[in-house]
Amino acid sequence: MSIAHFLAMGGYAVYVWPCYALALLVVGLNILWARRSLQLAQREARRRVAVAQVSARSTADVAAPLTGSGP
Repeated sequence: MSIAHFLAMGGYAVYVWPCYALALLVVGLNILWARRSLQLAQREARRRVAVAQVSARSTADVAAPLTGSGP
């Protein structure tokens, strides 16, 4: 069997190779979209952690005088 015969796919190359190309494109796009989604989720998680830390600091600053022994 020659490489040309294999690439011809028994006369069905016109149908087979575009299907392979389309499948490869879909898999590639799926990987790209998943990576982008992960990056966006990580960025959002970092933002939420930063907001929670700032909120915790401001709450601690306000609550500190209230926990003193008082006059």
